Amino acid sequence: MDTISNRQLTLLRKLQKKKYREREQLFLVEGERAVEQVIQNGTVQVTHLFWDENQQLWKRPGWSERAGQLLSAKIDPQSFREITDTDNPQGILALCEMPPEVALDELSDKQGVVVATDRIQDPGNLGTILRSAAWFGVQGLLLGKGTVDLFNPKVVRSTAGATGTIPFVNVNLEQTLSFFEEKGWQVLLLDTSEHAESLRTVEAAPQTIVVIGNEANGVDPSLMAGRNRRVVEIPHPQKEKQVESLNASIALSIALYALSGQT
Repeated sequence: MDTISNRQLTLLRKLQKKKYREREQLFLVEGERAVEQVIQNGTVQVTHLFWDENQQLWKRPGWSERAGQLLSAKIDPQSFREITDTDNPQGILALCEMPPEVALDELSDKQGVVVATDRIQDPGNLGTILRSAAWFGVQGLLLGKGTVDLFNPKVVRSTAGATGTIPFVNVNLEQTLSFFEEKGWQVLLLDTSEHAESLRTVEAAPQTIVVIGNEANGVDPSLMAGRNRRVVEIPHPQKEKQVESLNASIALSIALYALSGQT
């Protein structure tokens, strides 16, 4: 097996930064489980596999076949640690082409649920949101301004291989919600504001957007007003709350589960 070139190593280091990912339209997937899942999904083009030369995963059953199918190169352990995002790298990286954003017209013609993120800043939260959305068959992701980059290494790792499985587009959320409303979409904003309705009372429309807000501040008040928008909350099962609110990704998962039996 060839050793990684200096040019390739420089590229992998640069891909830790968003501006280079956007310029090159490339991103990294790290770890055995995530890389295998991305390859199996087939929705993202894997261009190269890179291996920690000490761990030698390419010699193991299963991975030896992958190493023969895709362009591969080994990396010395120190350099491998420098370009990975974990304390204990698993010995494999996949270099992938970034899928193109979906057109709003195309997404608005679909039936089902679309998830919109309003300034989700924690990479782990966004990764889990994508993973849950893939599980429940969400039709698309509207990534509002202020949301962490979908191809941030921490986000990609948190998706457990679901990256690329759902159409996505980066948007001005206020304008985009209005656009979808004009197309007949119902908008549900997950929030614990004073006038929020219980999620139990909500029926999913054939076309429904679920908006999940910022971890600290919830949904931006400017998004609350709209002709087909409803502010909803997950009802607390006890009279006295032991915690103030749910984690954003967990709240979305509960909402998607609740709506999945109605669509």
